Amino acid sequence: MPKVIMTADDSASVRQMVSFTLKDAGYGVVEARDGRDALSKLNGASVNMLITDLNMPNMDGIELIKQVRSQQQFKFIPIIMLTTESQAEMKQKGKAAGATGWIVKPFKPEQLVAVVKKVLGGN
Repeated sequence: MPKVIMTADDSASVRQMVSFTLKDAGYGVVEARDGRDALSKLNGASVNMLITDLNMPNMDGIELIKQVRSQQQFKFIPIIMLTTESQAEMKQKGKAAGATGWIVKPFKPEQLVAVVKKVLGGN
């Protein structure tokens, strides 16, 4: 069974690129349009990792991380912020909410796969 990664981003093109990159590397992918969509899709799902944008409508990435971390089965899954934000203050907020790591957009596909492999281990 390949490991499954959820990607939450309000940009369809970013979701598509992340999804294509991860599937190409052998991972399963679940896509979500925003934090609220991600939470509903996580319910009962078997997801090994979450990659989320910071700025999204309905529920932003920080709130999504807090909500995910409050659920017992997702307390320890790796969560990566994938965002255009690069300020130390925002990174601190992400870390405080429970983010495992941070990738700044635009990203290189190899960079994303390298981070995923480092955090998740091999397939």
